[in-house]
Amino acid sequence: MDRLDAMQAFVAVADQQGFAPAARKLGVSPSAVTRLIAALEERLGARLLQRTTRQVTLTDAGARYLERARRILSDVEEAEDAVEGERTRPEGRLVISAPVGFGRLHVSPVVTAYLKRYGGVGVDLRLTDRTINLVEDGVDVAVRIGHLPDSTLVARHVGEMRRIVVASPGYLKARGEPRRPADIADHDTIQFGAMAAGPDWRFVEDGREIRIASTPRFASNSSDAAIQYAEQDGGLTRVMAYQAAESLKAGRLQIVLAAFEEPAMPIHIVYPTTRLLSAKVRTFIDLVTEITDWHFG
Repeated sequence: MDRLDAMQAFVAVADQQGFAPAARKLGVSPSAVTRLIAALEERLGARLLQRTTRQVTLTDAGARYLERARRILSDVEEAEDAVEGERTRPEGRLVISAPVGFGRLHVSPVVTAYLKRYGGVGVDLRLTDRTINLVEDGVDVAVRIGHLPDSTLVARHVGEMRRIVVASPGYLKARGEPRRPADIADHDTIQFGAMAAGPDWRFVEDGREIRIASTPRFASNSSDAAIQYAEQDGGLTRVMAYQAAESLKAGRLQIVLAAFEEPAMPIHIVYPTTRLLSAKVRTFIDLVTEITDWHFG
């Protein structure tokens, strides 16, 4: 016996003052209503209704139970309405994860626009370069750069990202521009540590991947520090396109070896499941596709 179904049947009988009209209201047979009430009375160990050939009335126990049953069913309906509302109207708290640099420059402005548009939502933006477990860490949606491993996550492709080699015009004028990846050996290099697990720089030449060993004069886990040193004629550095975008636009850096770059990496928004996707996640993804251009390819 489903207790909520039995409560609904009991309340319907009390309201309609009969099994047949209660059955019509619930869209079931009178015998089904009779079985639910009988099972409920058996479970409670008390008679809730007095039945005669002419009418159905509440017992004292039934009158007391009716009040509580109405309250329980009302609470259940309110809870269901709240969940349904969350699916259709953005409400509650949205937890977003993104890489530190990309999150600061490109995700944070989206969050600002989102908060202005949807007043019923609060946002927790967590910036980390660590790949987190969304479910274990309570994250609703994450922005990830790079090829995704097989997982149960749902991914929405929202852009691409190049890895580029850059240097200042002053450095290139003094040392010459490298024409092939092997020319890097004749140049000073700046290593941005978050770009790869090892010091090798990877390129594609004649259709195959090649790795160029680099012994940097300067290394840092900060892209800002690496780019700043490159702007001061420090040498070649390999970073993600968005990290050097401002410097490239201002002419403080320029791209070299573009013909030998690896294919651009995808940018995805990932979330645990599409089943019953909440409105707050759906509207965030929609806003990203509406107001951003994350195609750095």
